[in-house]
Amino acid sequence: MKPEMIEDYVERVYGYAVNRTYTSDEADELSQEILLTVIRELPKLRDDSKFEPWLWGIANNVVKSFRRSMGKHQAMYSYDVLENIPWEESEEGENEELYDFLRTKIAMLSEIYRNIIILYYYDGLSTKEISEKLNVPEGTVTWRLSAGRKKLKKEMDDMNETALRPVRMNIGMYGNGDYDGKRKPFPSVYIDDALSQNILYYSYEKPCTIEELAKLCGVPAYYVEDRISRLLKYEAIVEAAKGKYQTDFIIWSDKYGIYCEENAEKILMPMMDELLTALKEISKQAMELNFYKAKKSESDLFYLFGVLAFSYASTKYCSLPYPWFKKRFDGNEWSYVGNMETGKHKRIAINVQQSSNLGSRGSCMHKVFNSISGMAFRTMMYDTYINVCQDIIFDGKTDDVDALANAIKDGYIVKQDDGSLFVTAPVFTIEQAESFHRIVKTYLIPHVDEYAALVYKFVEGYKNLFPKHLKDDVDRMCQNMFLGMYSVIVQYAQRTGQIKMPSKDCYCDVIVQFK
Repeated sequence: MKPEMIEDYVERVYGYAVNRTYTSDEADELSQEILLTVIRELPKLRDDSKFEPWLWGIANNVVKSFRRSMGKHQAMYSYDVLENIPWEESEEGENEELYDFLRTKIAMLSEIYRNIIILYYYDGLSTKEISEKLNVPEGTVTWRLSAGRKKLKKEMDDMNETALRPVRMNIGMYGNGDYDGKRKPFPSVYIDDALSQNILYYSYEKPCTIEELAKLCGVPAYYVEDRISRLLKYEAIVEAAKGKYQTDFIIWSDKYGIYCEENAEKILMPMMDELLTALKEISKQAMELNFYKAKKSESDLFYLFGVLAFSYASTKYCSLPYPWFKKRFDGNEWSYVGNMETGKHKRIAINVQQSSNLGSRGSCMHKVFNSISGMAFRTMMYDTYINVCQDIIFDGKTDDVDALANAIKDGYIVKQDDGSLFVTAPVFTIEQAESFHRIVKTYLIPHVDEYAALVYKFVEGYKNLFPKHLKDDVDRMCQNMFLGMYSVIVQYAQRTGQIKMPSKDCYCDVIVQFK
């Protein structure tokens, strides 16, 4: 075999070394030792076909000698280890379990304690020498050494092994920004790895230290410190106090849904019937408008009319604050949001998404209202989809063949048996939208003051569930309650049989002309 052929095994040897060492430095050293030994012994190999098993045999022997030469000193010094890898038997093997355990517990300490313990016990430096090396007062070194020893003693006495206990959440964002998910990825991708999610979960309700997070997440402090650095960079956490970190965005969990279930309908009940009467009258009057109804029945359009009515009332009459987003590291204005809800408890929220063709035609907007009971989920249209829908509604045809094909594929347009094109979302012109708003002013707005007072009462208690430092995020989420309470009215009306359930796969969306 030609020596150059060893190059094909370099990466595999390094991977082998990584799995048998505790740090990247050790892996580098071990892999180099294996490769040097292979090159030195290569002339002794008589049968090239047996090269690979011969190589791994040498690698195994090098590992044994490598471990003996590193000894216990290096084993305990290796603090950046994710899991214990058993050592080969040695003459002092009965103590290896204790050494491994101690090494793992040192790894769980935060850097300020860990470095001093390693320098004092394993490098043999005095507190004065450590002080000079780390450039901190000797008194601080002495204090941290004492505190670190106490923490280790407690761990050794308890002998409680830390296990990885991962939690899983979905992390998204809301606000403004020019992202396409691929060429310009959403910022949430930078904080969406499993360990980051766990750190964010455990530091949500209250600030945590590196050590606390290491124990809660079940990994060495070294890894937590690395993720903390990244989470700070991408503005997902804040240092609430010196050495204590807290998640800087809302993470939804079932406790919010439980509060909504227990309080929302109860608060609205005094005026539930008059609100339903107003909504039914709005629906009746709106059906008389000559807008494009997308062949939807009045019972299905009732849901759209209702959410549009409360959306208009929220825009004009809601006094709940909506702080604007701060500018982020990427120059855009947005905030993260996490979700760990099980689906067993429904939180009050109507998810509103809207897109427009401002970048092209610039005259229509697609609005989608999700999370309304019984309605199917729909995503907002791309601007090119809005263009072709606009063409079909107002001109009867479109020349944008590619956009049309994609809009048909995604269900926004249907090609009928006679070859005609059918837009699946209702459409309001400017004049029709203004007429609809006049109907809302007649039937819903007279009740808006009483309704607003009940919503504000609900929000006052709801805000107490959130960490105090998230005030701006909480205000933004609670401002949506003015619209969101419409979903409570819908659920009550469905349960009591006062309105029909929507048709199967019925969406709550609309295209609105704005100029």
